[in-house]
Amino acid sequence: MGDSSSLRPLRIFISAAEPSGDLLGASLMREILSRHADAEFVGIAGEEMQRAGCSAISDMTKSAAMLTGVFGSAGKAIETWSATTRQLTHRDFDAAVMIDSPMLNLPIAARTKARAIPTLYYVAPQLWAWGRYRMHKVRARVDKIACVLPFEPEFFASIGIEATYVGHPLFDRLGERPADSGTISQIKQAGSPVIAILPGSRGHVVSEVLPGQLDVARAIRGRFGDAHFGISVANETTRKVIDAIVGHSGVKATLYDATENASLLSAADLTIVASGTATLEVAYYGSPMIVMYNGSKLMYHLIGRWLIDLKQLSLLNILAGRELVPEFMPYYDSTRPIAAKALKMLSSPDDLAETKADIAAVIKPIAHPGASARTADLLLSMINAH
Repeated sequence: MGDSSSLRPLRIFISAAEPSGDLLGASLMREILSRHADAEFVGIAGEEMQRAGCSAISDMTKSAAMLTGVFGSAGKAIETWSATTRQLTHRDFDAAVMIDSPMLNLPIAARTKARAIPTLYYVAPQLWAWGRYRMHKVRARVDKIACVLPFEPEFFASIGIEATYVGHPLFDRLGERPADSGTISQIKQAGSPVIAILPGSRGHVVSEVLPGQLDVARAIRGRFGDAHFGISVANETTRKVIDAIVGHSGVKATLYDATENASLLSAADLTIVASGTATLEVAYYGSPMIVMYNGSKLMYHLIGRWLIDLKQLSLLNILAGRELVPEFMPYYDSTRPIAAKALKMLSSPDDLAETKADIAAVIKPIAHPGASARTADLLLSMINAH
């Protein structure tokens, strides 16, 4: 390296392309800064990481896509790759952190490893679900993996990759946002049953999922005339999409800011949720749920079905090892079976209570804060060892 790391603050390259990864990166940065107040962060960062102090060479969070990866825009990809290469070539870094998004971060990890920069992958590439062809790439490009799911370290150890379970950082954030009893009461007074709808945090996901969720809501209203529907709004970008879709649907629903999720989900008798980490959030607050995602049927049959090696696709069901909650994904041809399942669940309070108990049994063993702190300790130990 050109300069002595002992004569300057820690300098860490960090890369996150998804809004969820941006939140994780910001939390991790704050933990590192609590130990090394003068640490410097440079990398691919969204607004949350930038607010935490990261010098961003690119922001990919607004263009991230679930199926096509972050490189949906060729121009943006080339610009980001060039800026990343310049940083890694002309500056010295004590460590690199890749957060999720393997299509972006595995190529970058190849560069950091080539420069002998200790490289930590945070939120493991889901090789156990699909993408086993990437095993050799991960082995060659990553020094350690910070796993957020309890079964992952054993899997990665079996393929020769050092991995540590740090816990899921979602629970750091949820622990800071308790439900408000007054808000819960207001939501319940608005109607019964209470149906929470979580359509996702990205505009294209909301566009794909929310119309089907509202179809289900319409069927529920047909059976339960006093039902109250609360839609969680993740950010201002999705608010515009949600407003437009709800406006054309004819379904009466109240929009709640995502900061009110604790109260909305605690009040809900049933939640209709897009797939992803949000299923763990719903489980944390004990709501029975139906998981929906309406991706490309063509892409699934051309590519996905040959790669995916799981019976269950939603995260909660993967943790449970069975279909604990109904899932309709990666696509659905009709919402009628989903509506029928919702009506059956709502018509059986005993079954709902049993589902709540089963969800609690799965989520409680892992619903502990401290993931960001443990990941910070793991990264700093890598730097010290290097």
